Amino acid sequence: MRHIIIGAGAAGISAAGEIRRLRPEDEIVVVSRDDQVHSRCMLHKYLSGERTAQGINFVPENFFEDNRIQWISGRSMTGLDCAGKRALFDGDSYLGYDRLLIATGAYYLVPPIPGFRESENVYGFRDLCDAQAIDRAAEKGSKAVIVGSGLVGMDAAYALMERGIKPAVVEMADRILPLQLDGDAAAEYQQRFEAHGCRFFLSAKAADTRRDGAGRITAVVLDDGTELECDFVIVAAGVRPEVRFLQNCGVQVDRSIQVDEYLRTTVPDVYAAGDVCGLSGIWPNAMKQGITAARNMCGLSERYEDTYAMKNTMNFFGLPALCLGDINRVGPDTQVIVEEDSRVYRKALVENGRLKAILLLGDISASGIFQYLIKNEVPLPCCDRDIFRLTFADFYGFDKESGKYLWNAG
Repeated sequence: MRHIIIGAGAAGISAAGEIRRLRPEDEIVVVSRDDQVHSRCMLHKYLSGERTAQGINFVPENFFEDNRIQWISGRSMTGLDCAGKRALFDGDSYLGYDRLLIATGAYYLVPPIPGFRESENVYGFRDLCDAQAIDRAAEKGSKAVIVGSGLVGMDAAYALMERGIKPAVVEMADRILPLQLDGDAAAEYQQRFEAHGCRFFLSAKAADTRRDGAGRITAVVLDDGTELECDFVIVAAGVRPEVRFLQNCGVQVDRSIQVDEYLRTTVPDVYAAGDVCGLSGIWPNAMKQGITAARNMCGLSERYEDTYAMKNTMNFFGLPALCLGDINRVGPDTQVIVEEDSRVYRKALVENGRLKAILLLGDISASGIFQYLIKNEVPLPCCDRDIFRLTFADFYGFDKESGKYLWNAG
């Protein structure tokens, strides 16, 4: 049997390894646009110079050879012939399959700002090739504008600052990291970035550009008329699942590929995993999806049930932070619990006696219990600041008859 896997990210590589474990004699082919396996979570370390390209490779050196997996790099999937069970590549070649896994991830969005989609000095920060292009452009002392201050944008800003570049960051929201942090936590990070020379333009939009005779952007113009001179621009304004090649092939797509609990698409023998499914945007979940899809491709029957995806961690200037759930979603029945001192800031959202979200800044060492409580919707024994001191030792089991978790406190 021939298994074709499109994509060499967390989902695709995990799937390839699992198929080989389950089917020692089956043929496995991995096809990817990238010519090197790499962790997207580590791109900022490559850009900063902390690691080499090989240093962000997350598989053993001889992974493909040792597992007898054929890897075709530098090729992009451009279509799917479901009737003929063929994956089409770059418009002029194809591969037949018995089972197909689509793990193409996501691509970065370029906003419709004059010059952004045409100029050669506008970069995303999604893949190793993006980071390598920025690396070539980022000479010490050059000027950079970053559009978007989410985690990708701030990773890029931090990496550039490590290289002696002090970027200007443009953000539509009134604070940085608006999806990951609340206002207080965001302000702590903003102060640290500003102290090292980063400039922020909040509640602002990039509206226009100034370009030279070659079409390169020399300045980004904001909606209030402010001009930010630059040598290059990094766009970090969001991503979309990479489904652009799935036209008129029968695979149901609604922004992302629609899959069932077995990660099967609407076409027989075609599966999907990772960002392309829209189920989760975090690395561990993508790996789980790849493994689950692989097992089902090999004839097993295993459901993927871990759809909890609201987890973000970061560490800038030695200040770690972790957010579980949507910390900014405060409803009329939400209890907001805050605790802070000179070293830490903690915030929890509780609804109907259950933890819905938690933000930890400064000390994230005891976060495992909170993820467990949120994912399993465990009723809490307390609804005050003592919530921040709960540990696994505080409850001793689960009563199947009552459906309740049993806390030591009674």
